[in-house]
Amino acid sequence: MAPAVVGSIALSLTTQPAAAAPTAETAQREATPGSAFRTAPANSGMTSRPLSTRPAEHTVVLGDTISRIASVYGLRTADLLAWNGLDWASVIRPGDRIRLAGDAPSAAPAADPVTTPAPAGKTHTVSNGDTPWSIAQANGIGVKALLAANGLDDGAVIFPGQTLTVPAGASSAAAPAAASVAPVTPIAAATHTVTAGDTLSAIASVHGLGLDAVLAANGLDRASIIYPGQELVIPGAAAAPAVQTAALPELGLDAEQIANARLIIQVGRERGVPDRGIAIALATAMVESWIRNLDWGDRDSLGLFQQRPSTGWGTPDQVRDPSRSIATFFGGAADPNGTATRGLLDVPGWESLSFTDAAQAVQISAYPDRYGEWEQQAYRWLAALG
Repeated sequence: MAPAVVGSIALSLTTQPAAAAPTAETAQREATPGSAFRTAPANSGMTSRPLSTRPAEHTVVLGDTISRIASVYGLRTADLLAWNGLDWASVIRPGDRIRLAGDAPSAAPAADPVTTPAPAGKTHTVSNGDTPWSIAQANGIGVKALLAANGLDDGAVIFPGQTLTVPAGASSAAAPAAASVAPVTPIAAATHTVTAGDTLSAIASVHGLGLDAVLAANGLDRASIIYPGQELVIPGAAAAPAVQTAALPELGLDAEQIANARLIIQVGRERGVPDRGIAIALATAMVESWIRNLDWGDRDSLGLFQQRPSTGWGTPDQVRDPSRSIATFFGGAADPNGTATRGLLDVPGWESLSFTDAAQAVQISAYPDRYGEWEQQAYRWLAALG
């Protein structure tokens, strides 16, 4: 069975993911509606600069993108956009001046409490799949405290075998964060009327709930069938927005992306996909669509995975059905497309392939290296949302 080609948007949401170590030779692409892809040339002269030599402004040259400029100066893309009054659809041109600092110096003192490591602690040897976030969570401390104790910044890359100092005790920054995600007592349960195309996992994800919570509230199990017109109880609906809002600073995702990420995880769980396969799906969705169910793309590419109706992935409506598009990405025996397309589970030996190669076997992208750059972030999302 020949693989069907999937259109690749290959987008960058915020800063370079933790797994990526940008260099001057690394091509950085950025796409916006109505604009062509742009590739920063290898000889553009942009190299990583230390904080002490960062200028107040950067003059845009041919090939620059906001995300590349942010990476070179050690900044977050979101901050650079805000400081310059830009948004994700903005286009920059040669000669434009990009500010490299904000107007709020008062924000600096707030970081002081977390820069002082605890007086005593232990060490942790990094293993494959570890992230600063997962290590901090496992030791009951804040990510900033862990980074500060090791002289690392927010974009630091850690690697297997590296030894990190773990400061003792929970950081002062961790306590407010924990309090902000405390369960909220729901005022009343809501209801949802099932429509054509709905799935239990999609309904749960939209309301910010786990699948098991919706099943339990309605006396259902994972084998239950729902039908249009059926009324489902949505337990604790009032608590969902508070949980989603609290997750944004840690995960770098907004509410829409969190809902879609949860749906990817739920569909993967329902189909028995291992964690590695689900992480590959999350990274692929980030590269292809920012984990958004797009109604546009390269040629006729649509949806979370930018699948193309013209190459057999379904009708436009089917490709934009999130649950169905996720199921076709995973493929396997229950693939809605049957043998018309090849999903991850249909790739022989996908479990032993590298992260990038496994995703590329499904997507057939012109820029396959982008998938591996999101590996650490994908596992971080899976740990927090799955």
